[in-house]
Amino acid sequence: MKTAIVILNWNGKKLLEQFLPSIVNFSSEIAEVYVADNASTDDSISFIKQHYPSVKIVVNNENGGYAKGYNDALKHIEADIFCLINSDIEVTQNWLPPILNIFEKEENTAIIQPKILDYKDKSKFEYAGAGGGFVDFLGYPYCRGRLFNSLEEDKGQFNDITDIFWASGACFFIRSNVFNKLEGFDEDYFAHQEEIDLCWRTQNEGFGIKYVGTSTVYHIGGATLQESNPHKTYLNFRNSLFTILKNIPRKHLLFTIFFRLILDGIAGLKFALELRPIHSWSILKAHLSFYKNLFSFIKKRRKLQRKANYNIHTSIVWQYFILKRKKFKDLQ
Repeated sequence: MKTAIVILNWNGKKLLEQFLPSIVNFSSEIAEVYVADNASTDDSISFIKQHYPSVKIVVNNENGGYAKGYNDALKHIEADIFCLINSDIEVTQNWLPPILNIFEKEENTAIIQPKILDYKDKSKFEYAGAGGGFVDFLGYPYCRGRLFNSLEEDKGQFNDITDIFWASGACFFIRSNVFNKLEGFDEDYFAHQEEIDLCWRTQNEGFGIKYVGTSTVYHIGGATLQESNPHKTYLNFRNSLFTILKNIPRKHLLFTIFFRLILDGIAGLKFALELRPIHSWSILKAHLSFYKNLFSFIKKRRKLQRKANYNIHTSIVWQYFILKRKKFKDLQ
């Protein structure tokens, strides 16, 4: 299978200087490496041309964020497997074969994620993906190895290969024919949680998603948009509501949206009490944008099948905050 590793870049010369070497050194023998540039204004492109002439470059006309950035770039790349990887990820030796072997053996597996550890503390899982993602009955995403802001140490507990509900966009392998069939990411998301929506739609089409814990990468996290950035808060809250509206089965839809709006309000109050009112305002803006786009997303919903079996028996909010269960193995 022909594999293309595609790094999305926007003014990320420093990250490319730091992380491109590992990707080229440990990948170029069995995959082609691309940088998809989102109309950078720094000298990222000249740096790549000068120091990594083997790396192919696709230049987008605008910064359309993660979703549109990849949608635009992948139209110009021919491969059987796309690996969409953040510019702040360090890969390891022999990270590709375990993943490509699964694609070779399992025709129905469409998306794969490796183990994602924290670059700054390599003994711990990293927030964005960790040991594979799931969604609870209120549409809250969580991961093996990461529940909200609680990160587990990597003690080999997730060195397995298993089915998951969503794979992290930080390091996201997908069959090109599936990506194209589903018309890629929903560009209305701009960034954050568009990979959950795509994974949900992929499962609705009958394909599987896997986590391969025998492949490891290290992710800085927040290098493009810091956790403390209010725009990130806005995107996360808004896009989570978009995903629920598009994908949750009809019998659960109104209940789920109603309770999510209430819990979002509680989160906004918590930010205010913590003297972070700008994040409270971000949640309010997220809700206003959700209402503004309500009918366009209802139209999208009508075009979709809803077959994927998300975890309707678990409330991660209840288990984490009320029952104080901080590790994946403790969830019931």
